[in-house]
Amino acid sequence: MTPIRLMRSFATVGGWTLASRVLGFVRDILMARYIGAGSVADAFFVAFSLPNMFRRFFAEGAFNAAFVPMFTKKNTTDKAQAEAFARDAYWLMTSVLIAFSVIAMVSMPLLVWAMAAGFGGDERFDMAVLFGRIAFPYILFISLTALLSGMLNATGRFAAAAAAPALLNATFIASLFLAAHLGWPVGLTLAWAVPIGGIAQLVIVWVAVRRAGFSMRFRRPRMTPELKRLLVIAAPAVLAGGVVQINLIVGRQVASFTENAISWLSYADRLYQLPLGVVGIAVGVVLLPELARRLREGEVERARDAFSRGMEFSLALTLPAAVALVVIAHPLISVLFERGAFTRLDTDSTALALAIYGLGLPAFVLHKVLQPLYFAREDTRSPFRYALNSMVVNAVIAVGLMPFIGFVAAAWGTTLAAWAMVFQLWYGARPMGEAARPDARMRDRLWRIILASGFMGLCLWFAAQMLAPMLYGPGRSLALLMLVLAGIVSYFGLGMLIGAFRLSDFRAAMRRGDK
Repeated sequence: MTPIRLMRSFATVGGWTLASRVLGFVRDILMARYIGAGSVADAFFVAFSLPNMFRRFFAEGAFNAAFVPMFTKKNTTDKAQAEAFARDAYWLMTSVLIAFSVIAMVSMPLLVWAMAAGFGGDERFDMAVLFGRIAFPYILFISLTALLSGMLNATGRFAAAAAAPALLNATFIASLFLAAHLGWPVGLTLAWAVPIGGIAQLVIVWVAVRRAGFSMRFRRPRMTPELKRLLVIAAPAVLAGGVVQINLIVGRQVASFTENAISWLSYADRLYQLPLGVVGIAVGVVLLPELARRLREGEVERARDAFSRGMEFSLALTLPAAVALVVIAHPLISVLFERGAFTRLDTDSTALALAIYGLGLPAFVLHKVLQPLYFAREDTRSPFRYALNSMVVNAVIAVGLMPFIGFVAAAWGTTLAAWAMVFQLWYGARPMGEAARPDARMRDRLWRIILASGFMGLCLWFAAQMLAPMLYGPGRSLALLMLVLAGIVSYFGLGMLIGAFRLSDFRAAMRRGDK
């Protein structure tokens, strides 16, 4: 894949992810309006986090790390063999997850207690159990979607897999409107939207896989030598994903003892997930199969170029986003969410969490760039060890600081653990040679990107002071738009002037790829 096509692929995935995140913003704005940051919101966020937590165990950790490189290798030499391998993996995962979902639904009170012990003794606990039992089958649909998406990504077809998440948010939005206009309980309606959205996601990638020439018709699950190797490679990645989820559990446990804190952290999380999803996930999805292909073919210099362009693309868009989330966190939260049931206190608390998450945004994205260096070499054990170390950092900070700074200790733990993970991934990649080292172009542009981002931060701060009467009064949406435009003009203006990037790079990336 040429650098231009690589950048186009980043943009294809990022563009669809942006569409999904925009729909996610609409969803969150509606949720803030109808249920605010109260008991129903807390209960739903915990219930929805349960299938998402185990989804990262079963799907993203195992199959992004192990399935994609193995499938890519087989598909290059023998498409029929690759299809048989994928079908075996698909139907084995189906059988395992059906059984697991039944067990989890029966054990839901225990799972809710493990996620949010602070709910014990109040109405949030019973609501979370009910919502969790309805929502949990989502893990089956989204895990199978992840496997099929891995097949599409490995063959260079990124659009359908990237578009699928938008269907979930569209389902949420439809359910909120229906609940509001038909008088349905909002929390219960949202819970039912989760598995319905999962089915919609699975259907779109299933159709795309069929169009790509692969048949996923039923095949009795059997443990083939290829699946055994997949499990051996995937096991450390699954465990590493589990460590990340333990970090989230620690954060939610800390937050559950402060009323409404889970909602504050969740709304802040959704906002910083926009740049993380658009940039980090896009780069990670495209970079893994590309690095696996180049390293297998012995093309070290082209692998280095792919890695460097991925890091350059990520930092050029992530660093200014991180600065913006820190500098204008309060007006962002106020304009987007402060209406209906969402109060000024909710704005203050959510903005504080968002600024802390913003400090960790570059680390979250660099994690997506660095980890494929290991996975492309079928090394899933090193990231697992690093994740264990990061888990300790998170737990010590979140639990240790909670008595002193309250619920934001959870946000600090997440951010500092992310930086600890990046440092370990970077340090551990040193023996990998030239393919794991940024090239001269990347090193030259990095300081320029940092300078342009800092300049943008100053411009945003001054603009926010000038626009404060509008941001917190009539015309606040227009004021926020003016603030965003000021950031865009100042960053891209200085960035192009000092050579942090070229406009042609972004224009080339935004043209549609071949697939």
